[in-house]
Amino acid sequence: MWTGQQVVEERDAGAGAVASPLSGLLPGGGIRPGTAVAAGGDLPLLLALAALAAADSVAWAAVGVPELGGLAAAQAGLDLAIGLVVSDPGPRAAHVLAVLLESVPVVLVGASARVPERAVRRLWAVMRRSGAVLLAAGRWPGADVQLRVAPVGWAGVGRGHGLLRGRRVTVTAGGRGAAAAPRSAELWLPGPDGLLGVVERGTAEAVRSGARADLRVVG
Repeated sequence: MWTGQQVVEERDAGAGAVASPLSGLLPGGGIRPGTAVAAGGDLPLLLALAALAAADSVAWAAVGVPELGGLAAAQAGLDLAIGLVVSDPGPRAAHVLAVLLESVPVVLVGASARVPERAVRRLWAVMRRSGAVLLAAGRWPGADVQLRVAPVGWAGVGRGHGLLRGRRVTVTAGGRGAAAAPRSAELWLPGPDGLLGVVERGTAEAVRSGARADLRVVG
């Protein structure tokens, strides 16, 4: 079983080892042990957060996220060999989460996991004791960091046709304590390479026109 100290040591040992486009939105550039982050109802963002929190082969679990697929999780960077999925925790969702937060460093929770407010307070106590990180697909009461996603557009679609190559979004962060100051970033989620990335000036336009970049008038 993992202990809070083990989680903290592993996080500290890997601090700075994983560069992420999400770092600028998070206090200290990462997800601290014993905290909760809400992903604003965006599954790709939830998976990107999980990959960041579970870097360096940290075990993870997902509760009440039936839309989570193994391929999407693997592409996001999660190690399926050390993951546990409870698609439908039923009426004992709070108990399932408490058990997992005691023993798994990174726990994802979806909207289908119904947790009473009184149970949320107990889960916070478990997180502080174990050092586990909770990543909520939607809202989580008292979350340290609250993220919101606003779609900007898809790259790859021309005049009514084309192949979707990347999704541009604006992610806004707020929260409490060190996360109270609002921050935002324009990201590829995912990008043309299938990965999370920062949208750089001129890149989006290049991707949009990339399908016709090599065309020229001849003859």
